Amino acid sequence: MKLTLITLAVVALPLAAQDRPAMRQIQRQDSGSPQLNCDSKNFSQNRMVTQCEMREQTIGFSGRLTVDGGMNGGVTVKGWDRADALVRTKIEAAADDQLGAKALLSQIFVDASTGMVAARGPVSTNKGQPWHVQFEIFVPRRADLSIKAHNGGIGISDVHGRIEFETMNGGVTLSRLGGDVEGKTMNGGLTVNLTGDRWDGTKLDARTSNGGVTINMPERYSANFEAGTVNGGLNIDMPMTVRGELGKRLSTVLGSGGPTIRVETTNGGVNVRRSAI
Repeated sequence: MKLTLITLAVVALPLAAQDRPAMRQIQRQDSGSPQLNCDSKNFSQNRMVTQCEMREQTIGFSGRLTVDGGMNGGVTVKGWDRADALVRTKIEAAADDQLGAKALLSQIFVDASTGMVAARGPVSTNKGQPWHVQFEIFVPRRADLSIKAHNGGIGISDVHGRIEFETMNGGVTLSRLGGDVEGKTMNGGLTVNLTGDRWDGTKLDARTSNGGVTINMPERYSANFEAGTVNGGLNIDMPMTVRGELGKRLSTVLGSGGPTIRVETTNGGVNVRRSAI
């Protein structure tokens, strides 16, 4: 085996109570500003009438938060500089008429307390009563997280801690994280945005079964880096020394080494891109 310097061009893949002081603080943070609102209409239920409602609630934070997105709903968690947590919830419901949709909204509750956030409501059936919940949650930057969803994506940014995540149908985006991070999606793409010059923590281990992987990495990043795919290509657009030919898997020491950064997919390509951060 000989050492080969490989530089390849990336092939792009398709990729509750109002708390005004809390809102003003997160609006000052460009990367952590509130995004969730009822303006986006993404809950289509054929010819049924839909209604949307935003709820906000501030809760205490004890160091760890478990979030259950339920059967139909995504979860976004963002780090901020306060010691408590803010839970923003977008709830959408559909019925044959506006009165029915509003009545259904009133039956959906958000259980938010120190250490736990979840939604509950009527059981949806083939005959109706469809509803959908999305969470946007702000937590201290040092936080342990356990996040689950079923039909919805997961996004986590600017948090350092023991972080676990899992969704069945939805994409995952991880940005500017640190600590011990591990999780997967079954059907959805995976995007990882690294920052700094090395991973601050134990490891990052993120996987998808059906979806592409994109990892944006500073050029002078140091890590034990592993990437792999079973059915797809491995594309790199930054200088990287590897042993042998570039195939379906890559395992190399970047810079001075460090904690392991591992990203994998079964069905999809892996893109490693150079970021400016």
